[in-house]
Amino acid sequence: MEKINLYSNAHIFVAAIRILHHLNNAAPSIEEVCEFISFSIEQGNFLCRKLTDMEIIDVVEGSYGTRLFIKNHLKLEDIQTDEQEDKLDQELTKFQESQKEKTKKLESFHAEQEAKKKNRFSDLEKKLQEEIKKKST
Repeated sequence: MEKINLYSNAHIFVAAIRILHHLNNAAPSIEEVCEFISFSIEQGNFLCRKLTDMEIIDVVEGSYGTRLFIKNHLKLEDIQTDEQEDKLDQELTKFQESQKEKTKKLESFHAEQEAKKKNRFSDLEKKLQEEIKKKST
């Protein structure tokens, strides 16, 4: 399955704005765009904030509600595609490895404790056997 990232979602979102503007001869709202491309409203609002911060779209609030306009679609190509995902994957791998190391240390600690416990019991058993021999003789 293909990973969906900010780059792909941004292209889809901007294309939906363009198509809805063409179909309706009016700037679409966030809700219309999200419904058109089957995104949740939360995901749409997140993309709107990101794209507005990157100056790719403009969000205008007016008497007819909040409308979306494409400001500079060429800036879509400035969005990093794989570097952020690679960094996230690397950090996740590091975290998983550190968790595995902690688990191994914990298991070895438990094994050591179990071995010490067995040794104590065997020592106690030997002493008890010696005491029994001493009393019986």
